[in-house]
Formats: sequence, C-alpha cells, structure tokens
Amino acid sequence: MTDNTMFTEEMFIKAKEACRTLALIPDEAKNAVLRAVADEILASEDVLLSVNECDLKRMERSNPLYDRLMLTPERLEAIASDMRRVAELPSPLGIETKAGTLPNGLRLRRVSVPFGVVGVVYEARPNVSFDVFSLCFKSGNACLLKGGKDADHSNYAIVRLIQDVLRRAGVNPYVVNLLPSTHQATAQLLSAVGYVDLCIPRGGKGLIDFVRKKAKVPVIETGAGVVNTYFDAAGDAVMGARIINNAKTRRVSVCNALDCLIVHRLRLADLPALCAPLAGSNVTVYADEEARAALAGGYPADLLRPATDESYGTEFMDYALAVKTVGSLAEAMEHIARYGSGHSECIITQDEAAARLFQAGVDAACVYWNAPTSFTDGAQFGLGAEIGISTQKLGPRGPMGLEELTTYKWIIEGEGQVRK
Repeated sequence: MTDNTMFTEEMFIKAKEACRTLALIPDEAKNAVLRAVADEILASEDVLLSVNECDLKRMERSNPLYDRLMLTPERLEAIASDMRRVAELPSPLGIETKAGTLPNGLRLRRVSVPFGVVGVVYEARPNVSFDVFSLCFKSGNACLLKGGKDADHSNYAIVRLIQDVLRRAGVNPYVVNLLPSTHQATAQLLSAVGYVDLCIPRGGKGLIDFVRKKAKVPVIETGAGVVNTYFDAAGDAVMGARIINNAKTRRVSVCNALDCLIVHRLRLADLPALCAPLAGSNVTVYADEEARAALAGGYPADLLRPATDESYGTEFMDYALAVKTVGSLAEAMEHIARYGSGHSECIITQDEAAARLFQAGVDAACVYWNAPTSFTDGAQFGLGAEIGISTQKLGPRGPMGLEELTTYKWIIEGEGQVRK
C-alpha cells in the first residue's frame, strides 16, 4: 500500500465521519454557511482568478475544455448567486412521500434522507466544485471531489476556501474534500465500498464509460450529450434560426450544446437562413449531400464539409454542427433514436400534433418544443444549481438538484405488535 493510497483511504474515513455530523446541523445553519461561502467567493475573486490563470496557462486555447476551465468575474458572480439560490430553497430532507396505517395498527411513513457520501469525478470545470458542495451540503451529503489535473490549482483553492468557511462556522470541514488528481485516486474512489454511497461522473463519453465499467459503488451517469434539433415541415424559420444559433453557439463546450440539426426535406430552401447566424461564429457545418447542395452559395464554402456517419454520433464540444435531411417526423425520430444520447432533444414546429408526437416518442431526459436545448441546466430549471444532467432511467433523470440527491427510508411505529 503506497503512501498515496493510505492518504486517500484516510480521506474516505474522514468523509464518512463528517457525513454523520450533517444530520445534526439545522437547515438554517446550513443556509448561513452557503451564504458565507458565496460572500467569500466574491471577496476572494483575485485569488481565485489568479490560481485559475495558472491552470489556463497549461492548456491550449484551442482545446474545447479551455472555456470550461476558465473562471471570470462574471462567472464567479454567477456561482455565488447560484449558491445563494440554493440556500433559499426548501430543504429536501424529511419530506413524507408516503404514509399509511396497516390493519394491525402499525403506522408507516416514507421520508426523504441523504445518500451519504457522494463522490463526483469531473474534468476541467472548477465551477463544479462549488455546485457539488452547495447541493450536497444542503441535502445532507458529504462530498468527495475528484477533479482533473487540468483544474488542479483552481479546485485546490476552491476547496480550501470552502473548508475555511466551514471551520469558522464550527462545521466539520471534511464534509467536502478534494482527492488527488491521479488515476489511482479515481480507481480508489470507484472501489470505496463501505465509504462511498454514490458516484457521479461529469464529463465526456470516455470518462462516463470508464466509471461505469470500473465502479464497484453505485453510479449515476451524467453529462454525455449528443444533442439534436429537428426543424419540422411546419417550423417557423425566423424562430428556428434564433433557437439553432443559441443552442449551438451560446457555449459550445457544454453538454447541452447542439450537435446535429435535422431538417425536413420540404424546408431545405430555408436552410441557408437557418444556418446564417452560425457563420458569424465560424461554425463548421458537416452536411449530407442534400443539405450541402442547399447551403452551397448560402453558407461560407470554407466552413462547409461533407458529413459522414460519424458526424451524427459526435458530441462536438466545439464550433461544429452536423446537418441531416429527412423526409418525415418519423424519420427524424428514428435518427435521434440511433444517434442521440438521451440528454436533450428539440423540435421546432408550429404543428402541435407533430410536437406532441415528438414529445411522446423521443426517449430523452429533456424534450423541447420551440425552445433551445441550452436551457437544460439546473439553475435554469429552478433547482438552484445542478450536480449533473442524468441521462439514465434508473433513479434521477435530467438536471439533478437537491431532491435528486436524496433517497428515502421507512419509519415504522407501533404499540407492541408482533408478527404471527
């Protein structure tokens, strides 16, 4: 057993011990801590930006993860705002979801409780450190953060900031901790049976597949998003151009960004207008033969490429978009079933019947009608923040906020009844 292994196992033990203390902290005391952390984020802006700059210097600007890694004054303000919003939300704990009395007089109640110790594995997104802490702390869970080496300086400074606030509030600081940014630490986290109650990976398909295959602890899959938008025969072109541009270019490196535009063959004449705003962001378009012919002369030639089968199953995380031509709503839904990842899908149409069929038939965590997939976000959904976007069906699905970080237990009360 290496020294690093011993150190990591000690962190597991401390997290388990700290988790038990969370049950004794009143909700208002938790809220006060969250507000104090929000204040400290703004007070420590210069420090956080300075250490973040150290991380940024080690990454090429052309790397799609660069934008995710970067902190700015505006982003820190938004992070602090989200933390205050979490503090304002009602506690998800102790909520009675089922109750009744059996014929023998036993009284049963099912109430919400924390999972316990939650491990989160993520890549170059230091804002995740704050989001995970706020949601876990409010919901009574301890959290073990396993960030990537790209954000090591930022994550270390963030966790130190949070732990300093916790100490001043008289709270066990190990309700949050940062594991070493090594593959060994990831393997230990995924094998920490008896210490870690749940593991949540946030990142690309490679990270999620690795965690799913290697984990011995329960896993909720989040993050991977191959996102499609279907422009229907009855779509509004002006609305469509606005939705498509926002879904693709608002932030290309996030999982809710648009990857494939599916267009009805009857509306190919509108395709240049639908894609025109994308040219302003230098979006490379990988189009099938029909779509490429429709875009010829109406979209910059140097940004127009022929699509391949791989184009349609790719999460670009960059200024790139695939375009697929279909002849019907059914064909669009078949394309999504084949290439989508179950994250977020959208239909643009003025035909309510078509929209309802799309909503009923598309299998995804979030299904949109005439709105961009960029709204798939915990804060946008009123959850305060998110710990990830779950793309699985067992357990939470879609943006995971406070409620999704709870399980339940049964409370049974009697007067001496015995079972026959």
